[in-house]
Amino acid sequence: MVSRKPLPFDPIMRAAALWDERIGPARTMAAVTSVMRVQQILLSAVDGALRPHGLTFARYEALVLLTFARSGRLPMRVMGERLQLHPTSVTNIVDRLQADELVRRIPHPTDRRATLVEITEDGSALLDAATKSVTSIEFGMSGLTPDEELQLTDLLGRVRRSAGDFD
Repeated sequence: MVSRKPLPFDPIMRAAALWDERIGPARTMAAVTSVMRVQQILLSAVDGALRPHGLTFARYEALVLLTFARSGRLPMRVMGERLQLHPTSVTNIVDRLQADELVRRIPHPTDRRATLVEITEDGSALLDAATKSVTSIEFGMSGLTPDEELQLTDLLGRVRRSAGDFD
């Protein structure tokens, strides 16, 4: 993350005040702008923690997902559904992980049209190290109590549900 001197004011709240004066209620604009800025902060922190491991957050999430599977393997289609990614994105992620020998593709035992992705021992070892890195910085989430983190997750879950992310 780029180190810079903090502003002496909250630019989002300043913009909200101007929005209120010139356009109308700024409540939603301020909330969305705050979420977008926090996303930038979190991505920067997480990317910084994962970079020494040669991982992006998307690749890290894929490895985590595979370890959550009982067998350590999943069909690519299921990976896309769970990661909420387009099949092309899943293919690109798996291609990169496979090139680094962190996963392997194997034929599905009962469905010739499907391919399974399986985490390798190297993938598991790298995932362990990367997880220590991101958890040591609390995924970049600072300034909230554990109860506030739960509340934030609940509030954002409501937005995700209303957008059709899940039932």
